[in-house]
Amino acid sequence: MISSEDIAKNLLSVKASISAAAAETERGAESINLVAVSKTHGPETINAAFVAGQKIFGENRVQEAEAKWPELKAVNPDAQLHLIGPLQRNKAALAVRLFDVIETLDRNKLATTLARHMDEIGRRPNCFIQINTGEEQQKAGITPRDADAFINLCHTELDLPVVGLMCIPPVDEEPALHFALLREIAERNGLRELSMGMSADFETAIRFGATYVRVGTAIFGPRSDYWQNQGA
Repeated sequence: MISSEDIAKNLLSVKASISAAAAETERGAESINLVAVSKTHGPETINAAFVAGQKIFGENRVQEAEAKWPELKAVNPDAQLHLIGPLQRNKAALAVRLFDVIETLDRNKLATTLARHMDEIGRRPNCFIQINTGEEQQKAGITPRDADAFINLCHTELDLPVVGLMCIPPVDEEPALHFALLREIAERNGLRELSMGMSADFETAIRFGATYVRVGTAIFGPRSDYWQNQGA
């Protein structure tokens, strides 16, 4: 398991890179939010990041978050938790209760289900719409050609708290092209927040306007076997 000292050093390094990339485009580093992707990592590792000053975290799976985060949030109530993995409709109510931000809203039926649960539960986590910029069949996200209509549905008909867009570029393509496309869709729909960029390409994402970057490996190292050891 990675040491607390290494996590603190890694966070400093990532934040320095964020600041440098922001400066290149004459932006302040404070305009970019770092989401530390803590999926597969256990509470001890996550707490080490808390101690080092990290407040925003990302999890891929609702079930894993349910196992880890209620206790973590009880100790660290100012933590903000983002869902960055695909969301099944049967987990939507639990996601509304657990997460502060849902970054993977991507289809009509899920949008309708989320709107209903938000009304029933009385909690309205901010949402990002995931755009499948590469139109990859195996990847979640709404296609760019359907994005405008879907954004309008979420805003106008369902009154969902959509604040921005998110994408995951294809691994074998130049990410800048996808970041530029996401920015274009956001601008024409009046959305200010862009969640794009991971450990390998977050600096490029910042140059294209990212306001949230999702970084896991560069902070926590390789994926942990914590979650597998919990019997999941």
